[in-house]
Amino acid sequence: MSTELRTVEWNDGAVRLIDQTRLPHEEIYLDIRDTSVLIDAIARLAVRGAPAIGVAGAYGVVLAAEPRPGEDAAAHLARVDSECRALADARPTAVNLAWAVDRTWSFAKSGGSPEERKVRALEEAERIREEDLELSRRMAEHGLSVLPDPARVVTHCNTGGLATAGGGTALGVVLAGARLGRKFYVHVDETRPLLQGARLNSWELQRAGVPYVVQCDGAAAFALSRFPFDAALVGADRIAANGDTANKIGTYALALAAKAHGVPFYVVAPRSSFDLSIGSGEEIPIEERIADEVRMFRGAASTPTDAPVYNPAFDVTPAHLIEGWITERGVERPPFAP
Repeated sequence: MSTELRTVEWNDGAVRLIDQTRLPHEEIYLDIRDTSVLIDAIARLAVRGAPAIGVAGAYGVVLAAEPRPGEDAAAHLARVDSECRALADARPTAVNLAWAVDRTWSFAKSGGSPEERKVRALEEAERIREEDLELSRRMAEHGLSVLPDPARVVTHCNTGGLATAGGGTALGVVLAGARLGRKFYVHVDETRPLLQGARLNSWELQRAGVPYVVQCDGAAAFALSRFPFDAALVGADRIAANGDTANKIGTYALALAAKAHGVPFYVVAPRSSFDLSIGSGEEIPIEERIADEVRMFRGAASTPTDAPVYNPAFDVTPAHLIEGWITERGVERPPFAP
């Protein structure tokens, strides 16, 4: 069985995606035909992972570009502009979303009629998806070059096929290596919000036949002190010009622990996750999520009902803690070429 996924794709006039909130117990696919529904899917993490929401956003432009009855070219342009802004703002930290929406609509809007714009939007969105799959293949190749065989690695958040159009970033390195017969043992941090590592990485690793163990985030430092790790591999939602890297909350703590125990810490991300317009991580907007994600567990209160909550979805790992940034170009380090 192939372990590669079709996380996000265009299917018969709809954006088809796996509802990741239902995994690992149910593999449910959604066919979305309205941008407002897609924005909700992105916000509630039905589709997540910086590259994946970029591809979803690109297809969202196609949905927005569907001509409305009685809508002339000027009205169509104004409406789609507005819907694209809403799409791009659905999650502010991951730069891929705004990048893909802007790229798709910039290409599409030069079409003279609403119908032409939609055709051009679909052409560009399909290009972005195919490029994402190719980027995953190239990142995996470069990532495998820094790892021994066999290798013990720790990862944080989900960065496999579910986080991209189907290939993967950090976990994609492991999955690609497993398909080549290389041996891995993976420590999977649970990862908030919504336990994305525990639910999604375990699902992907299990279906690929890769040995793994799930650990709570607070156990990572102790595990690094007890076992012979070869690397920590994580993804990224935005990378500043100096290399400061925003990723799922808890990444910074893992990087500190890896540094303390001499374990190389690598970020695996496509160049579309780099934002060279900002100098450092201080400029990266950090999304804060609703308090009930911490106060509640499966509908039951886990704190006093009015407990104050600090719930950032991301943190920023300083560049000096990172061994290298594995991109489609190779293993890079600051200063990054444009």
